[in-house]
Amino acid sequence: MDVRLIILSVAAALPTAAVFILLRPLSQPEDYHDFADTRRILGIPNFMDVTSNIAFVLPGIAGLLFVGGLAMKEGHAQYLAPYIVFFAGLFLTGFGSAWYHLRPNNKTLVWDRLPMTIAFSGFFCSVLSEQAGTDVGNLSLLPMLIAGISSVLYWSWSESRGAGDLRAYALIQFLPMLLIPLMLFMYGASFDYWPYIASLLGFYLLAKIFESFDCMIYSRGNIVSGHTIKHIAAGAGTFSIIIMLQGRIA
Repeated sequence: MDVRLIILSVAAALPTAAVFILLRPLSQPEDYHDFADTRRILGIPNFMDVTSNIAFVLPGIAGLLFVGGLAMKEGHAQYLAPYIVFFAGLFLTGFGSAWYHLRPNNKTLVWDRLPMTIAFSGFFCSVLSEQAGTDVGNLSLLPMLIAGISSVLYWSWSESRGAGDLRAYALIQFLPMLLIPLMLFMYGASFDYWPYIASLLGFYLLAKIFESFDCMIYSRGNIVSGHTIKHIAAGAGTFSIIIMLQGRIA
């Protein structure tokens, strides 16, 4: 077995064990659903946070169309399954997030988080496929999807019992972002690949920063909120993957 896969497995197992052993269950903060921009425009509540989800729908459609075309070309189909899952998850995230922002609560949040775990799983397995081999990436895809979806369903079930637990979902969201740079380093990712992955991760980090300063940004003129910009930044970053794939048939 590739020793690098063993290192990756240990790097995933140790923080996972630490989170469940050292941290108590993490419930959803009560103020999570209190977004800064609640303006109703054209009869749509929370208009900007709802409509800015087009930033996920458009690259999702573009990515699916491009990958579909790429699959028709000889020599590409074997590594494309994770990309199809990634762009499908991205497309669905646009609708799930829009539904959530129409009426922010824990029940609608489930439909926001479920497609996000699909996108996270597809992205992580695409990197695994590119670096460790298509067999590894493709075989990991279904377990990752099951783990991601289960983490959201478990959180929702735990919240319904009055003892919410976000730990599994947090791991699904953030652990791959730590493992991917390690993977790129260990496998010596090529220059025609890693900058695009770094770009997506950079945009994702930027999106999380904007999310954290939702109210502060909106207070600067009440024009646009940090959460709205988060959607745009996160969606823009995903075009890095389309550009990277396009370079292979240029």
